[in-house]
Amino acid sequence: MEQQPAAQPFEIGLNEREAEGIYSNLVFIAHSPSEVILDFARAMPGLQKPRVFARIIMTPAHAKSLLQALDQKSIGKLRW
Repeated sequence: MEQQPAAQPFEIGLNEREAEGIYSNLVFIAHSPSEVILDFARAMPGLQKPRVFARIIMTPAHAKSLLQALDQKSIGKLRW
């Protein structure tokens, strides 16, 4: 049997701008068989149209992993 090489740890860079984060109180979700698109927006009083501040495009497999991660963490246990 052939051994799989051990996964090497890697560092993820985070610029100052991204570290600040983006506030969103609205998300629009679109999908096709090959991608899931999440548009994070902010709806503000007095504005007729929410503005999209970030768009994340991912594969359905990654979207499913995100869903599972959210379900496993405390956020999935919140009662609204």
